Amino acid sequence: MDVESIYTELIAEESRSTEHRRHLDAPTVVLKGRNPSCGDEISLELQLEGGFVTDAAFAGVGCAISQASTSLMIGLVKGQTAEKAKDLAETFLKMIKGEISADDPVLEDLGDAAALQGVAQLPARVKCAVLGWHTMENLLSEAPGT
Repeated sequence: MDVESIYTELIAEESRSTEHRRHLDAPTVVLKGRNPSCGDEISLELQLEGGFVTDAAFAGVGCAISQASTSLMIGLVKGQTAEKAKDLAETFLKMIKGEISADDPVLEDLGDAAALQGVAQLPARVKCAVLGWHTMENLLSEAPGT
C-alpha cells in the first residue's frame, strides 16, 4: 500500500470514528475552535487532573481532515501530561508548516498523525488539519495549573 492510500484510508477512518466524538461528563476545560475560511467548528473538552490529560473529547462539524486530525490528536494526548500535549501540538504544527523533515525521528511521537504531513502540500487544507491542535494549544495555555 502506498503512502497516498494510507493517508486517504486514515483520514476516512478517523473522520468517521466516534471514539473521541462525544461530550465529557465533567470537563475541566472547554474551548471552541473555528476555521472561518471553511466553516469547520469544534468544541474541545479536556479533563485535567494533576497536570495530566486524563480524558479528552470533541464535538463539531467540518471536513474529513479537520475531524480526523482532531480525533488523532485526542488519541495521542489522553494520558499524557499537559506539557507533553503542548509538545505534541508544537511538533504537529511544525510538521504541517514543513519545518520538520519527513525523516525526522521526532515525528514518531505523532504516531498515525504523522501521516497528515502531506497536508503541508495543500495550503487550502492546512487550516483544517491544525484546527484541533491550535484549539488545544489555546485551551492548555488558558487552563489553570498548566
